[in-house]
Amino acid sequence: MDVIVIGGGIAGIATAYQLHAAGHRVCVIERHATVAQGATYGQGGALLPSPLDVWFGPTFMASNRAKQSGMLVKTGFDGTARAFLKQLGRLRDKDAFAAQCGLLRPLVEVSHRAIVEMETTHQLDCEQRAGMLHVFRHARELEEAQPAIDLLKSFGVPYRLLSPEECVAAEPSVPDDPAFAGGVLLPEARTANCPLFTKQIKQILDDGGVQFHMNREVASVRLEERRAVIQLSGAKDDKKRASDVETIAADAIVVAAGADTPALLNGSKSMSALYPLRLHTLTAPVAYEERAPHTTVVDSVKRITMTRVNQRLRVGGAGVFQSVSKADKPIDAALARRALDVLSQGTHDWIPGAARVSAARAWDGLRLLSVDGLPVVGATRHPRLFVNAAHGPAGWGLACGSAKVVADLVSGLTPDIPADALAALSIERF
Repeated sequence: MDVIVIGGGIAGIATAYQLHAAGHRVCVIERHATVAQGATYGQGGALLPSPLDVWFGPTFMASNRAKQSGMLVKTGFDGTARAFLKQLGRLRDKDAFAAQCGLLRPLVEVSHRAIVEMETTHQLDCEQRAGMLHVFRHARELEEAQPAIDLLKSFGVPYRLLSPEECVAAEPSVPDDPAFAGGVLLPEARTANCPLFTKQIKQILDDGGVQFHMNREVASVRLEERRAVIQLSGAKDDKKRASDVETIAADAIVVAAGADTPALLNGSKSMSALYPLRLHTLTAPVAYEERAPHTTVVDSVKRITMTRVNQRLRVGGAGVFQSVSKADKPIDAALARRALDVLSQGTHDWIPGAARVSAARAWDGLRLLSVDGLPVVGATRHPRLFVNAAHGPAGWGLACGSAKVVADLVSGLTPDIPADALAALSIERF
């Protein structure tokens, strides 16, 4: 089959990889000049999410300390945005949280197998690092995380519950003053350089004959009974090609366009169940080698991830939730400063002296978040349209497993995932 993949981030490139491996002829459309330039560029590093990492649940934006959650909420009078946050807040109930994590777990397992296959087949080196230490400042925060810790045990995820002294022994970059409540060490959890991984896979696809249309915008998608058609124009920032129009037909289309996915699926910037969240990243040189962390350190309540990448430290988090009318516009300077201050404070609190924050390179971009915390993966009501999006901030490796699920569905195969989990990922659930 001829398949068009819209999006050159990790979701799109992983989808193209799995489709090509399944024997399909693949064409990738990307609006930037190269791949991994959108949300993929600013990924914090965590490969796959555990119950402690997902951006929902008992410790996420807890109402009794919203100002300390690490999220900046500026919805104004946007009723849709407020309703979205209210629904997401329902997953703080431990039973609802456990149910959603249970539905996500099969995709995590498929994703793990897909990543291992990609790494071993092609001998990829994408600056992988093992070990994640989730730290908690207050005892009540650690208590609220207990449902997630219980799920680690039930899912068979190796972990160790550590006292503050044991946290410092396991990761000496964490200071013992001021006092904190403790932490959870996930010794087998991994981080990696997502942009580097994406570019390595793109090179493999180039060598394999996959077509790439770079600097092209998708102007329209037309679904017919026997084929799917897209109309391309030049990217908005490419004045020489902005007026160029090209039409491409295929047997199927996979939309893997991150925050642009809702507009391509239904013609509007947002859907009530999908919302763009602006994330921030600081990439700073290592200041003092002896203070740099050996494992990834995560402020589990504020969802700030601090990862060592060779001689750099990548600090990610500080989500800004705005009304949809402002989400795709440049962020207000004062609000951006507040978000970056959240990340800077995180490094000061948990890995003091490790990063030269004054020399850090800042990034911000949109990630698509679903109202039930799960990605949107699989078929749509039209038999020629598929989607791979909304993986959220925690765990870029989910896109790789989602790509395998989509490739199976395009190929007419049954994905290696339980039917209830597959239904829970479908966009038709909304």
